[in-house]
Amino acid sequence: MISVSIDKCVGCRECSRVCPMEAIEIIDKKAVVNKDDCVNCKSCIKVCKFNALEEIEDTNPNSVVCTNCGVRCIIPNKKDGACKRFTNDNGKLFRNRPLQIPDNIEPDKEKIAISRPLITAVGAGASYPDYHPAPYIVEENIDDFDVVTVVTEAPISYSSMMVKIDTNIHIGDESAVVRRDGKEVGTISTEQYGSQILILGGVNRVKGPHGMTVVKTMTEIGNKKLVKLKIDGGSTIEIQVGKPPIIDGVEDTKMRVGCGGACCGLFAKHLGKLIDEAIILDHHITGLFTKHPAGAEQLPYSGVTPVGRLATPGRYFFEHGKGWGGTNVENPAEAIKDIDMTIAKPGMKILVAETTWRNIALFEVSEEGKAVEIEIPLELEEFRQMAAENCEDSKVSAMYYAGVGGSARAGVTVNPIKLTQAVHKGDAVLSIAGAETFLMPGGGISFLSDVEKMVDEPFNYTASPAVLAPIEYTIVKEKYDEIGGHIKAVRKLDDVKKEGRYEYTKLKK
Repeated sequence: MISVSIDKCVGCRECSRVCPMEAIEIIDKKAVVNKDDCVNCKSCIKVCKFNALEEIEDTNPNSVVCTNCGVRCIIPNKKDGACKRFTNDNGKLFRNRPLQIPDNIEPDKEKIAISRPLITAVGAGASYPDYHPAPYIVEENIDDFDVVTVVTEAPISYSSMMVKIDTNIHIGDESAVVRRDGKEVGTISTEQYGSQILILGGVNRVKGPHGMTVVKTMTEIGNKKLVKLKIDGGSTIEIQVGKPPIIDGVEDTKMRVGCGGACCGLFAKHLGKLIDEAIILDHHITGLFTKHPAGAEQLPYSGVTPVGRLATPGRYFFEHGKGWGGTNVENPAEAIKDIDMTIAKPGMKILVAETTWRNIALFEVSEEGKAVEIEIPLELEEFRQMAAENCEDSKVSAMYYAGVGGSARAGVTVNPIKLTQAVHKGDAVLSIAGAETFLMPGGGISFLSDVEKMVDEPFNYTASPAVLAPIEYTIVKEKYDEIGGHIKAVRKLDDVKKEGRYEYTKLKK
């Protein structure tokens, strides 16, 4: 459990604020830990700036160590762990919520019939002013359903591109401005697993002084063209959807197989036979093998401490940088902070590696407790190659991220609210250039759609400025009539083909 040093505690309340068990009170300006509720998650230790808290041995014989995550809560009898998922029932842990099994898995034939548009809006044009029926409203019988697809290429100012760049390289800080030719076109968003995320565009940039550069950039990315961007305080990047990113002039071809902690788990049985310790560098979570639960099953603790801030056993937070694993470690020897020779032994082998497994270094502990770099033996190099082969190819992806709540709805129906409701109910399916969309909850029609699943070169832009996006609504004809659709403008698909102005294209899955 957690013990409080009364002399050091100043009663700042940080520990009580972060305790997930509400096991800490501030009494007379000092922290007091309720040992019956404390599960030793160490959240309080991490936030205490005065080193007033420490972990002491738990003497409760009825407590159980939970091994379902790296936190390793020590849970008293009849209590839950910090995540509130597992309960100690007289020495046995059980998941305290029943397994949830769907009971409505029968396929909806109507939803299948309307799942793909009859035609795409690419090449459809528009019918301005918008209160005129959309340029193409077509029908065809699909699996005994009369299906209608309504299409138009509409100017959308509420347009963004969410760009996913598969790389472990630190390209810039979160919220840093992204520029094209010196003009602001977006920002860096939060990182995702092994990827950096940009948000480009948005209505305030589209209507701003550099709006034409903004919509041109989004259009070219959506059309899979090569675009060069510069991040304030960060990298120069060249991105093209479906291709590896080029960062500061260097193509980054592989993304990490997992964070440093994940690599300890993924390759535990291999590493346990090859080395005495491994530090697997990653800017998010660096893994220390023999302290990681998976590594601890293979080898005893080595006495090695890495540079970085402890998160949970075997997992450390490192700083971003241009070094190994996207950290600030330029030289692999710098990853080793300390070797405790009361635990370590001369001759021990310490591996330092990146999570892409492109670079590894091996060190041997000397009699003086120093890490001396040595050659990589053949069996370790063979392992490195195997681990590297588990890394996916890096590429750039983009999601068109927009809202279609504007006047173009009038080309679909005389009751725009009914169209919005039909889309949210699933009675009408929205697609963009033939690609499915993820509809965002709440009001309006806001969505994300994968550029790589769209018909080739789906976007244009206009001098308003706005992105011209190909929009499709697909719905059963009876329901189209119910929402006030332009039934008199519906044409058979075969009649549309007789105009002769069309090409066949395959929709991408």
